[in-house]
Amino acid sequence: MTPDKPSSQNDATTHYISEMQDTLISIRDLRITFRQAGRQTRAVDGISLDIRRGETLALVGESGSGKSVTALALTRLLSTPPAHYDSGQILFEDRDVLSLPVRELRALRGSGIAYIFQEPGAALNPVFTIGFQIGEAVRLHQPHIRDVRSEIVRLLDLVGIQYPQMRIHDYPHQLSGGMQQRVMIAMALACRPQLLVADEPTTALDVTIQKQVIDLLRRLKDELNMTTLLITHNFGIVHGFADRVAVMLRGRIVESGPTSEVLQRPRHPYTRALIDCVPRLGKKLPRLITIDHENLDLAE
Repeated sequence: MTPDKPSSQNDATTHYISEMQDTLISIRDLRITFRQAGRQTRAVDGISLDIRRGETLALVGESGSGKSVTALALTRLLSTPPAHYDSGQILFEDRDVLSLPVRELRALRGSGIAYIFQEPGAALNPVFTIGFQIGEAVRLHQPHIRDVRSEIVRLLDLVGIQYPQMRIHDYPHQLSGGMQQRVMIAMALACRPQLLVADEPTTALDVTIQKQVIDLLRRLKDELNMTTLLITHNFGIVHGFADRVAVMLRGRIVESGPTSEVLQRPRHPYTRALIDCVPRLGKKLPRLITIDHENLDLAE
């Protein structure tokens, strides 16, 4: 009779290999410092993080915790100086982004990893039509597509822009904030990226439009099996959208796990504080809840 222990070890090894094969991007012991005018600020302090194919990972934390710096580092979009990559690796399909030559890095930006930023009005060029700007992304990253105009119309329709044949001639200022964000999503999808990074995609929008944008990203995730990294400070938009959550504080990951587990049984006091800050209908509070940073410990 075959002993149980070797079988268990084989199962664990198989599971580990399967997880490694499913990992799209792996961050290992990443440290990033900003140095300016004789001062140094450690923005990312030794984080390790995996994003698996087809999943949505939410990186949650307040402003200044290092979320956006981490996201921009994935394609080396941080200006150096003042930013300095002190140590670590960012492995995208087993290639270290931090050591890629410029040509490969340019190819990675867009077709490998694409971004949606929190200020679509600032990200869109005001002097070009939205059709021109989406078409530019198509021509650059999908040169095999002959009928670019049809592809632009298809993308606008995919993200829920009504009358896309007419809208391609509009300029950014002719669109609402929600529609501008939909255009930004269309531009990102034009590159057909393997990873979509949504950096606070609902910050500048009202609550109703926030829900529409999150519902759109959720639908696209299901339809396209899209891998997504959601950067947010708001636990309110994580539930029902993200598969896993990583909580960031002062440049470190203080807690991570499946979304339902983190929301229902948060271990770190900072995670509990962030969850308590989410407004709830029908719950009246004598005062706004704030986070007491002095009494927070980085250890879990």
